[in-house]
Amino acid sequence: MNRYEYATLIVEKLSQNVDVLKKEFNQIGQINSCFIDDLLPSDMVQEIYRAFPSPEEMTLYKSLRENKRIAAQMDLYNPLLEEIVFAFQDQRVVDIVEEITGIKEMEPDSNLYAGGISLMAKGNFLNPHLDNSHDNNRESYRVLNLLYYVSPNWKLENGGNLELWDKGVDHNSRVILSKSNRLVLMITNKTSIHSVSKVVVDEKRCCVSNYYFSKKPAESSEYFHVTSFYGRPEEPIKNVILRGDAFLRQTLRKITGKRIVKTDHIYKKKKDGE
Repeated sequence: MNRYEYATLIVEKLSQNVDVLKKEFNQIGQINSCFIDDLLPSDMVQEIYRAFPSPEEMTLYKSLRENKRIAAQMDLYNPLLEEIVFAFQDQRVVDIVEEITGIKEMEPDSNLYAGGISLMAKGNFLNPHLDNSHDNNRESYRVLNLLYYVSPNWKLENGGNLELWDKGVDHNSRVILSKSNRLVLMITNKTSIHSVSKVVVDEKRCCVSNYYFSKKPAESSEYFHVTSFYGRPEEPIKNVILRGDAFLRQTLRKITGKRIVKTDHIYKKKKDGE
């Protein structure tokens, strides 16, 4: 399967469910989000899962904020993974997603800034956070997150599930199971705090992720923020530390216009002839 063939199947599935997804995405009082199950034939999903590299072959992000494995340099891995990642960047997919979400003039990111594939094993987690408001060069707004899960028979009790903090981190989160063959669409704006619960089983939670960007913000007014992490309700001390860290990075970015640490979570494509 190539990216065009994957994209054709994705568009067909989404097109059959536009009205339901549109209604779900625009629920009042919630972080704008929706999901669809059985996106692709089950044998294809199993093939994608088997193509994932081992944790040791991926980059480890480990700190108070997170503990996970990621990969964006897709030409290092099974070619099938690059095809499914970029299937979500097919213009036909972008068009139907625009219809569902109502977010216009979106553009996928061929450099996979913060996108690509991720893997979470036992003990891995992602604390509540707001994604960076812009792309790597601060030229476009990050407006939509697309998460496609492929781990077989994933259960709620496994952990590793998406959590949406609709009313902030002082209240309970809304949990979306990281179910195999499920695609989640989630807005990214000033209030879209989300996280991933700690994985508590000896299994791999695998995800294909993409972000869409736009010259226009996902809200009525312009804004800017760095990736900002929070502690969970049961982590008050950690919350103070993470909030202080975000404030410092935000202040320095505004003053200098530069990142404190240069990101390596991008797809560094080879030039012709290399």
